[in-house]
Amino acid sequence: MIDKQYDIVIIGAGIHGVGVAQAAAAQGYSVLVLEQSAIAAGTSSKSSKLIHGGLRYLETAQFSLVKECLRERALLLNLAPELVKLVPFYIPIYKHTRRGPWKIRAGLMLYQFLANNSPSSRFQVLDKSEWPALDGLQQKDLLSVFRYHDAQTDDVLLSKAVMSSAETLGAQLCVPARFTQGTIHKTHCDVHFEYENTSVQCVAKVIVNAAGPWVSEVQKKISPQRFNLNIELVQGTHVLIEGQLNQGIYYLEAPHDQRAVFVMPWHQKILIGTTENVYYGNPAEVKPLADEIEYLLQTYHRYFPQTQKPDAISAFAGLRVLPMSEGSPFKRKREVQLLLDNEDKPKLLSIVGGKLTAYRATAERVMHRLKPSLPPSLARGDTHLLPLNDPT
Repeated sequence: MIDKQYDIVIIGAGIHGVGVAQAAAAQGYSVLVLEQSAIAAGTSSKSSKLIHGGLRYLETAQFSLVKECLRERALLLNLAPELVKLVPFYIPIYKHTRRGPWKIRAGLMLYQFLANNSPSSRFQVLDKSEWPALDGLQQKDLLSVFRYHDAQTDDVLLSKAVMSSAETLGAQLCVPARFTQGTIHKTHCDVHFEYENTSVQCVAKVIVNAAGPWVSEVQKKISPQRFNLNIELVQGTHVLIEGQLNQGIYYLEAPHDQRAVFVMPWHQKILIGTTENVYYGNPAEVKPLADEIEYLLQTYHRYFPQTQKPDAISAFAGLRVLPMSEGSPFKRKREVQLLLDNEDKPKLLSIVGGKLTAYRATAERVMHRLKPSLPPSLARGDTHLLPLNDPT
């Protein structure tokens, strides 16, 4: 049953929306989550399925982001052992590779340091005798192969597990529910939405806009307008092909533009991703482009040439929300942005960007920023300690 008043209304049940719901409910607040289609139906179901520190972000000096993600990865490995599993990653270095062995070694040493030299952060250089076992990886001009570990997950199941934890703590979920209007007053916010063919209204102390690619659309429905979102949507496509990888995940350098491309096992098939192209259309209509699929298939075939160039069984595209910039999407900062209508006593907080791996830390930061606008509460749990169980 929908109440008339909540401490927090969250729009969007992607990983950040459900993460905030869990954090808020754990701190003892009343929470309502509005989701237009399904949990993790948008970007959170179309990721690379990785819980990782972001090794490549070291190149753009995003050290604090990498350290945070490595800390959260370690936490999730303990809290969600059924959903988050450590996997070997392989980085092959060829004569033509832009990042030479010394650079990869230096990056992995820094990665290990930022992970506090934990056992799971250590890396090795594979002996040449081990190369033939690497799932048919191209041996010609191969100079070196590094192995380290990061984690893999099912992004949808993880999001559902977090929402289930939030509901156990008292949060409510309305789905499908379409947010139609929000009005910010001095002491509260009016929230209007459609649910079960009925127009519903409730009151909230604060609104959290966690709508992912729809964050701008939701923002336009909230008055008065306090700030503009200077963002772009960046499309990332993945393709699924027949085949199996027995050794782990491969971290490759695309031959066309030296971007990172992952080739990974996924449900007895092989998943290849991702691309990064600015997207200008309706988020609901995003779909893989033919040249993106070709780009990924060519990259795979370049490094695994023993069979014919594969065909895509299926492909999917998701949208990242990144700061507006003229630079390459690949090189842009990936830290989450929390935008508030009022720095001292916010009534509206919009989440822009962010990483799947760091969703819990982002939710903690959201709650810290919202604290001045919320009443005293009695905590029901701690997200550092709450287990996440496989919802299937």
